[in-house]
Amino acid sequence: MTPHLKEALTAAGQAVESVLDSLLPHGAGLEARLYAAMRYATLGAGKRMRPFLALEGAKLFSVAESCALRAAAAVEMVHCYSLVHDDLPAMDDDDLRRGRPTTHKQFDEATAILAGDALLTCAFEVLASPLTHGDPLVRAELTLALAQRAGAEGMVGGQMIDLEAEDHPLDIVGITRLQRMKTGALIGFAAESGAILGKAPLANRHALVAYAHDLGLAFQITDDLLDVEGSADEVGKKTGKDAARGKATFVSVLGAERARAQARMLADQAVRHLEPFGGKADLLRDLARWVVERRA
Repeated sequence: MTPHLKEALTAAGQAVESVLDSLLPHGAGLEARLYAAMRYATLGAGKRMRPFLALEGAKLFSVAESCALRAAAAVEMVHCYSLVHDDLPAMDDDDLRRGRPTTHKQFDEATAILAGDALLTCAFEVLASPLTHGDPLVRAELTLALAQRAGAEGMVGGQMIDLEAEDHPLDIVGITRLQRMKTGALIGFAAESGAILGKAPLANRHALVAYAHDLGLAFQITDDLLDVEGSADEVGKKTGKDAARGKATFVSVLGAERARAQARMLADQAVRHLEPFGGKADLLRDLARWVVERRA
């Protein structure tokens, strides 16, 4: 990771953390446990890659930082909700996330489910607020785009395919479709959200979505490699899960070396989609290169 990217990711993470902290109250009364679980699932950990994409995309179109931060917080809420639910025993059954106990282990399964539900709905509350943008049409477009990317045609549908894949082995086309939905759809919204806020031309929006799609696949292939080659200490979660379940992944189908080459090709392709933005997109270029080099 370049020093410039590291500094920018840190600054973006701190800024989004502050906004998330203000949007997620501690709560009082019998529902206080719910708020505690929401905050536990969201604050103090994670790469904050999706918020970073939202913030950098917004900078390309001179969007006010206060607006971009709210969109960034909303996408992180949806991402964190998905992790909470993915970790449940009924799904991936994970005990460790981001180097600490998963939300259902720290609290309980019922509270974890409710925390995920509340984070999802809170994300739409944030996007629908006039504080996110003064134009109601922009707010409506943001809300619609997130709903499409997070729902049955995007992230949730991808998770369903992932569950089914344990009994129905996928070929490389099926794995690519799965990951474009499960991982890539929300990354795509994060990258495009700044363009929506900035009322950018469709060509620019499409370029950012194309960048995000390739970035998302490169990210997932690297995750698959880390699941095979990394350690729990490095990755922050249990490794070797996919192989233990016999699930098809980019690595199991292509082999480690071909998968690594594919990830690098996708990162290079992602960078090429940023040509319309010139030097203003250099941090997004650096991010694409880092995604395939990371060890966590």
